[in-house]
Amino acid sequence: MSRNAQVIAEAAIELARICHQANKAICEAFGDFSQKNWEDAEQWQRESAYNGAVFALQNPDAPPSAQHDAWMADKAAAGWVYGSVKDPEAKTHPCMVPYDQLPPEQRVKDHVFKALCSALTA
Repeated sequence: MSRNAQVIAEAAIELARICHQANKAICEAFGDFSQKNWEDAEQWQRESAYNGAVFALQNPDAPPSAQHDAWMADKAAAGWVYGSVKDPEAKTHPCMVPYDQLPPEQRVKDHVFKALCSALTA
């Protein structure tokens, strides 16, 4: 692993934790109390946050829509598909739609994720 890749990997772990907790808070603000704290989160959730942090670090000028596209591509590669209800067993998720079709309370997560990664690595 190159030195740059190692630095990104190390930074991404902490950014993933912070962004996961921020996402949990956003979910709770909209009445969704299903998210667990980072330490208790499922491995797939931690990996998703980590992959998002790596994408944000490697693509600092990418818009929030690109952050969502990267998240959706990772999910699709892992076998997830659109479903009206998030179900980790069935691998369905209501956010498996193009960014412009997401409701504002879902789009805000990508904005916050990008802003946190940018601010914490400035």
